[in-house]
Amino acid sequence: MSDPVLTPKPLWQRLLPLGVIALIFGAAWQMGVFEYLSLDTLRNRRAELAAFVSENYWLAFAVFILVYTIATVGMFPAALWITISGGFLFGLTMGSVATQMGATLGASLLFLAAQTSFGEGLRKLAGGHADRVRSEFQANPLSYMFAMRFLPVLPFAVANIVPALLGAKFRDYLVTTFFGIIPGVVAYTWVGAGLSETFARGEDPDLQSVFRTMLGPSLALAAVSLLPVIIKQFRKPKSV
Repeated sequence: MSDPVLTPKPLWQRLLPLGVIALIFGAAWQMGVFEYLSLDTLRNRRAELAAFVSENYWLAFAVFILVYTIATVGMFPAALWITISGGFLFGLTMGSVATQMGATLGASLLFLAAQTSFGEGLRKLAGGHADRVRSEFQANPLSYMFAMRFLPVLPFAVANIVPALLGAKFRDYLVTTFFGIIPGVVAYTWVGAGLSETFARGEDPDLQSVFRTMLGPSLALAAVSLLPVIIKQFRKPKSV
C-alpha cells in the first residue's frame, strides 16, 4: 500500500507565523518598547516600578511573563534586559520563575512556528549544508541543544529556531530549553535583583565586569554538554 501524498500547505498559511512575528516586532518598535529596556529606565523609574509591583503583584507577574513570551516569539534583541528587569522587579526567586516561564513558553511557540511554517524556506536556503549538519545533530540532539543554551555568544532566537530546522523532537527541545536556560536565567536575574540596592546607594553597576565573569562558567557548561559528542568521535572505529 503506497503512502498517502501530503498536500503542501498554502503559501499564506506557511507565511502566517512569520507575518505575526513581523507584526509584533513592528508594533513594539513603533511604540518605543526598546527604549524602555535599558539601565537608565530601571534607575530613573525605580520607585514607580516598585510601587506598581507592590500594589499589583500578581498582575505585574502575569504581564511580565506575557511580555517575555511575546518578546521571545517576536525575536526582540532584548532578552537580557528583560531578564535583568525580572530580578529588579520580583527578586531572585520569583524573577527567575517568571523569566523561566515566559522564555520557555515563547521559545516553544517559536520552535513550533519554525517547524511548521517558515522553517521550510530556511532549510531550502541552507541547501545541502543543512542536511550534513542535520545528520550529525540527530546523532546527539540533547548534547547539541544543551550546548546552544549554554553558549553566551549564541543569540536566544537562533537557539530557538535552529533545532527545528535540524529535525529536533519537540519533547527533547522542551527539556533542553527548560533546563538549559536555568544557569543564565538565575545569573542575570541575580544581577537585576542587586540593581535596586546599587541605585539606592547612588552607584553605577559594573555590568561589563559581571558579564565577563559569567563568560567562563558558561563556556565550561557548553563544553561539558558536548562531552558525549567528543567521546563518541574518539570511539569511532578506524577505517581499515
